[in-house]
Amino acid sequence: MHRTGELYGHYQTLEQQKDSATLGMWIFLATEILFFGGLFLTYTINRHTYAQVFAFSSRTIDLKWGAINTVVLIGSSLTMAMSVWSAQVGKKKLVTLFLILTLALGSVFLGVKAVEYHAKYVEHHIPGAAFDLYYCTNNPAACNLSGKALENEKTELDDLTTKAGGPTAVNAHSQLFFSLYFGMTGLHAVHMIVGAGLLVWLILQSIKGRFTPEYNTPVENIGLYWHFVDIVWIYLFPLLYLIDRH
Repeated sequence: MHRTGELYGHYQTLEQQKDSATLGMWIFLATEILFFGGLFLTYTINRHTYAQVFAFSSRTIDLKWGAINTVVLIGSSLTMAMSVWSAQVGKKKLVTLFLILTLALGSVFLGVKAVEYHAKYVEHHIPGAAFDLYYCTNNPAACNLSGKALENEKTELDDLTTKAGGPTAVNAHSQLFFSLYFGMTGLHAVHMIVGAGLLVWLILQSIKGRFTPEYNTPVENIGLYWHFVDIVWIYLFPLLYLIDRH
């Protein structure tokens, strides 16, 4: 395909090329909204149907890690926005710096998520044959559960078992919660990994001095993608971690 500098042959100006690319990104993000929207709807329906089991299962997730990741992603949105601004005003060194900071914060997010997933593995909260919502109350030392926290969890779980119709029903409904939890946060993490790959490419291009006030479309469009991923987490955090936390 014919190309003159950063302008491809089927466009007349860089502005026209940018408008076309931006429209394409917004259409892509619209399909992503539909995709995540189906998962959010599925979660909402099941949370309403199995409210008590979902609430208890939600409280087994460590709020601290979720809060840390929320702060990390908000910070990454700021650094991504700063990289876009830096490209628009021609501050090439700052573009690279802010892109590296964004990548670093995204990596921290994924690292924290790995810690959370490992904790669920230790607690036998991974959906499957080994799943057992009662594991921590029966093996408190393995889950670092003791004192008042252990007593409260036993009391609540006993009450939940009575209301839900036995441990089999509780485990089945809780597995549904964790299936949605891992599905939604796992899909979000995949988007983060894709975003990290795109950031690596941007950083390499930025080091070469490719982005200028006249041409910064890739930075802006990948910035839109990154902000979208951050916004999805802003919805996931209260939905999975905060509802019925008391």
